Formats: sequence, C-alpha cells, structure tokens
Amino acid sequence: MDTEPTFFETNGPGTGGVVGLPLDRVDGFAKVTGQAKYSAEYRLPGLTYGVLKTSAIAKGKILSIDTAAAAKEPGVLAVLTHLNMPKLAKTPNDAEGKKAIGAPMGFLPLTSDQIHYAGQPVALIVADTFERATHAASLVRVQYAEEKPIGSFLDPKAQVFDPEKVQDGKTPGHTRRGNPQDALAASAVQLTATYVHAINHHNPMEPGATTAVWEAPDRVTVYESTQGVTRTQKSVATMLGLPQEQVRVITKYLGGGFGCKGASWPHTILTVQAAKAVGRPVKLSLTRPQMFTSMGHREDQTQTLKLGATKEGKLTALIHEKTSTTSPWDNYAEPNSKIINLLYECPNFESSYQLGRANVMTSTFMRAPGEAPGSFAIECSMDDLAYQLGIDPLQIRLLNYAEKDPSNGKPWSSKSLKQCYARGAELFGWSKRNPKAGVTREGRYLVGMGMATASYPVHNSQGTARVRLYADGHAVVQTGATDLGTGTYTVMTQVAADALGIAPDKVRFELGDTKLPTAPNSGGSVAAGTVSSSIYMAAQDVWQKLTKLAIQDKKSPLFKAKATDVVVEKGRLVLKANKAKGEDFAALMKRAEITDMEGSGAGKYGSGYEAAQAAANADPTKKDEAGEHSMHSFGAHFCEVKVDAELGTVRVTRWVSIHGAGRILNAKTARSQIIGGSIFGIGSALMEETFRDPNLARYTNASLGEYHIPVNADIPEMTVEFIDEHDPYINAMGVKGIGEISMVGVAAAVANAVFHATGKRIRSLPITPDKVMNSLAV
Repeated sequence: MDTEPTFFETNGPGTGGVVGLPLDRVDGFAKVTGQAKYSAEYRLPGLTYGVLKTSAIAKGKILSIDTAAAAKEPGVLAVLTHLNMPKLAKTPNDAEGKKAIGAPMGFLPLTSDQIHYAGQPVALIVADTFERATHAASLVRVQYAEEKPIGSFLDPKAQVFDPEKVQDGKTPGHTRRGNPQDALAASAVQLTATYVHAINHHNPMEPGATTAVWEAPDRVTVYESTQGVTRTQKSVATMLGLPQEQVRVITKYLGGGFGCKGASWPHTILTVQAAKAVGRPVKLSLTRPQMFTSMGHREDQTQTLKLGATKEGKLTALIHEKTSTTSPWDNYAEPNSKIINLLYECPNFESSYQLGRANVMTSTFMRAPGEAPGSFAIECSMDDLAYQLGIDPLQIRLLNYAEKDPSNGKPWSSKSLKQCYARGAELFGWSKRNPKAGVTREGRYLVGMGMATASYPVHNSQGTARVRLYADGHAVVQTGATDLGTGTYTVMTQVAADALGIAPDKVRFELGDTKLPTAPNSGGSVAAGTVSSSIYMAAQDVWQKLTKLAIQDKKSPLFKAKATDVVVEKGRLVLKANKAKGEDFAALMKRAEITDMEGSGAGKYGSGYEAAQAAANADPTKKDEAGEHSMHSFGAHFCEVKVDAELGTVRVTRWVSIHGAGRILNAKTARSQIIGGSIFGIGSALMEETFRDPNLARYTNASLGEYHIPVNADIPEMTVEFIDEHDPYINAMGVKGIGEISMVGVAAAVANAVFHATGKRIRSLPITPDKVMNSLAV
C-alpha cells in the first residue's frame, strides 16, 4: 500500500469473538476418520517404493558394493549407490554448499565411498512394492575397510576443541560480561556442579517420509514430512539447481516433529533423485530404527556451572562451561548458556563451549534447544543454593528476580513471572511443604516437592497470508504454514473469524503448500505469533478496501466519511462516533456487484514489529519500540514425586504449570501444548536415553520398544493455567509461542522434587532407579 494502514477495531476477547475460546479442532474429523493425508499416504499413479540400505559400520570406506542380486529381483527398478546416483548441482559437503542449501548436516550420503557414522545410507533401492524393495535391500552386499570409530567426546581420541561459534554460527563459543572469575573468587558462597545429559531422540508418531513426483524434466512436487515447506523447497531447489518456483512442497498434515523435521535431511533429496532416475513417483518412509540415524538428535553433553552468591543469597557470578559431541563436519551445539545468562539478576557472567568430534550424524534442535538442558543446570543450582542457605527455593528465585534482561540491559516487553510463581504456589500448596529434604514419607515412599522456572525467547520471524472474503459470508484464508499437530488449523481459523467478523465454520483455512503465501517453519515457537499476525494484517487489508468502497458509494451510510473514522465490529463497517451508522460487508459487496474481496498481509514476530501497530487504532506516529525490548515467555512448574526407597523408582504424582505467554488463541489447544511439553520434559527427566556403544559408535536401543517414553500410567492429572498477559511489542496479535516453554525447567522441577524427597542430588539425566539407589546408598 502507498499509505500507512488504518488499524480497525475487530472482534476479540470481551467483544463476542472466538479467539481464546476452547474451540474444538477443525481438523479433528478428518484425522479420526482417516481422511487427513500425511506425506506417505498419497496414492499417485505409478507410485514406487524406496528403501534405504544403511551401513553396518560407523567409520571406514566402501571397498565394493554388489547390487547384482538385488537388481535381478522382480519389480526392482533401480539400486542406487554412490556409483550411479544422479549428480546434484550443489551438495552440503562443503561449508559454502551447506550454507547455500540450509542443510542441517554438512555431509550428504551416496556422494562418496566414505562411511562416517553407523546407519549412514549406502544404497537406495526402488521397486514396485514396499516388500520387494525391502527384500532387495537385504540382498545388497557391501564390503568395508573398517576403522576404529570414535563414539563421543568422552573418547580419549576425540578431537575436542573450542569453537568460535556453535549452533551453525549463531551463538558465540565464548561470552563474558563483568568480571566473573574475580567475582566468584570473592563470593562468600561458592557452588560448583556438573550436569550430565543423555542422548535423546525425537521419535514423533509419524516417521520422516518423502513422496516425490517429477511432473516435467525440470519440475518436481514433493510431499514431505517437514515443519517448514518453504525451507524444504529452498533446500531441494538449490541442490537440484532449479528455480525455487519449480519445486513444490506439500505438507497438509504432520504427525509431530519436535525439531527433527525442521530442516531437510538426506533422505528427502535422495528420494527426489530416485524419482528422477526411475521416471516414476517414489515414496520413502524411514523405519523406526532409521529414525535414530537419519534426522538428528539431542546431543550427549555435560555442563559445569559455577555459582557465586552472598550469604543472603544474591547471585554475584555465574560461570557456565559445556562440552558435547558433534559430527565430523559440523559445529552444532545447543546454546545452553543463553537462559543461564538472562534468567536471574547477576552482574558477572561467562560461558564457553567445547565440542568433541565423533562418528555420529549431526545433532539438531530438539524441543527447547538450549533452554531445556540449560534450565536443568541453573534451576538445580539455584535449589542447591537455597538449601545451603536455608532459604525457600521459591524465595531464592524472587530474591534474584530480573526486572530487566541481565544479558543486554533491555526492559522486558512483558513479564508475568511473579504472577506465575504466586499462582502456581497457591494451586500446588507450596506453603505446606516441609522445608527439610529427605524427611517426608508416605509408607515406603519418600515424598518430595520441587519447582523450577521456565523461559523461552521470542525469535524474530515474518510471514505472509492471503484472505479472500466472499459476499455470501464465507472466507478462504491461505498461508504456507505447517501444523505440527498442535492446532494451527484451529487457532488460525479462530483468528480469521474474529478479524473478519464471521463464524469459524464460515472460514476455510488452507496451509502446507509452497504455492501459498510464504510462512516460517513451525519451530522455535514462532508459527502462532507470525501466522496469526499475517492473517490479521491481511484481514485489515480487506477492510481498508471495503472502507474505500463504502465511503465512495453514494448509497452507503458511510458515504464521504473519513477512513480513519470507520471501524469494524462483527463484520460491519461503522462510524467510530456513531456505531449505529454503518452496514454489513455483504450488503456493501452485493450492491457493488462484487463477489469477493482479497487482501494480503505481512506479519512480524519479535524485534522490528511496530509497537504503534500492535493493537487496533494504535498511534501511527509512535516510533518502532520493539527492538528496545527483550522478548520472552515465562512460567513456573511445580512437581510432587514419590520415590520408592527400596526399588529406586520415581513417580510424578502431582503437577502444576503456570505460564505468561501473551494472548492465548485457544484455551484448549494451549493447555494441551503445555501438558504435552511437560510430559516430554518428564520423559527426559526420568527415562529417555539413547545408548551409543562407545566402541562401535552404534545405537543399541534404536526402537520404540527399548527407547522409553512416558505412557498414561506415568503421568498424573495436570493443572495448567495462563496468566492474562498483554504484550504490545511482539506482534499485531500480542501472541507468544508456547510449544517450547512447556518443557523448559521440567527436568529441573522433577530433579528438585527428587532431591527434596531423598536429600540426595542427582545431576545425571535421566534419573533412573539405579542412580536413585546409588545415591541413597551413599
């Protein structure tokens, strides 16, 4: 538009709108009846099936690969290896290639004879049925020159180094403010503790899957299990050397991801290449064991946190050191230190990272990357400080409450953490807790109560949306977002309904296609804030066009009115000073013989959003203030556990989570998000662990049968509430993400409860019965 947009008053909480209400899922019927199509469920004409043959060793070289028997099998169309796989225009095998592609891993299998990790694809077999492809894969014979692999950074032969940056160049390898070493030495109270984290794997319900079909020699459609169709489109197009618009990516439904589907892993482009090679559509779905070696993981890591404080409990210094395992090519590490640097007021801080190269695939972001393990270290240490000084763990946090972001000195755009503490403590009954650890019993069980703080940042993001409003009262809303399964279809339908003043059942919301307006990944908790703002802005565009139409229409009650004097209420254009004077959009459009009106809008999330435009009728002259604020969600978890002193088992028996996360779009789906994230965190705290053999660098429990995750019997009834929080700076809707914060601090809350129950601190995750028994025996 040529002029600054007018922001209209539209439906919202308190005005009869549906945003915030616990609306049932609009996609629920399609899912429970099987009508929802996932990426491996498209039945295309001539569809064939791809199966990966993976390496039996973790390090070495392929000496020979015999594909003759497999190729002769009935129905086999191709056996593709590094010797005959179609060449790509660009691969991630060099730093610039990885950067251009946006690949999560700096190595693409089937591009050489080198083996770098166990489970690395060495062949891709395509046949007319899945069974035939699977059988043919078993007939491929590979001879290796095997070398001794390195299993982790703990291996004495591992190359351990200080990276300049981690997390793909986004986080400095070393950060310092103040004089932490001197401050620690001068501190009256000093604590040092090391925290150990097992390898975790994402294991979503839907495995990674790709269905690729070439519709022309230079045009391909990819049905992909991805958290971001646009990112996948760019990655595939770059590797193929095609213009981005000649690669179409579709993801209508997603069966979870937790971060492992946030980028394009090798199986995606290999499937696209295979489809090109055989001249027919190819579908490849990873097996459960392959999910452990194909889409990243949360890395094995140790953290050492040194804490200095006064005798009164005020923090004076925090020094954080992290060491973790990475692949032979990449410097990825979760940025754990960020949350430690900002959660509490502390004048002196230092962090450093070390990485150890091993024969593993590159790890990747996994729900709350950095914040989840980082919060475990700081929140357990804060509890230790509280017990050492005889201060209530909740009080020690209030004593060090940060009124501004300690990492940069900026004020918070909004922060309701104190309210979260107070409400959580009230609902949980924190005041009834015995302050002494290891003394509360119920029969054979030791009973403990713990709590921890949660925080997650607002990552900068932007996207676009398109809205088409029809004179008959329905609307089509489109954006290239993805729905992880957490409710994007539903909440965006609510946003569109309110913004347009129509009922939710009159809105058809479309997503998951690169032919639609560009949207960000569903990751980093950015989707809800970005997409909702995009839809809101697109609706504003529609209203501006209709207002212009009305004030130029002699038959309209708004004829010759100023655009700035017109507002929207429940689908009606009315005068701000006299709301009885106006008309319904349908009447206006029909009189003008217009069947529909289209609007488009760009929404922003985080820094750069104009605070003046955060709400309807904001002052357009107000300067952009968003960059002057630190933007985060906050919350608190309260946990009760019962520990069997004879068996060492830990059971969570009560749970309360309270969060301040801006405007809540749907009370039901938001509560479900927090419950799901809390369960995720409880699993990480008590049972999730992937074992990598230190000698063979192979996973020994790569299946859902042996990788333990929580089931219904492990989880109590959970209490979840949200603080009513208004944030005028983050985006047009005042929405913060909640997918990640729901598990930040969860492991610490459980660990703190175990300590209160037993009087013994366990700093190694997961807290399994053997560790509990060993601690009780000391």
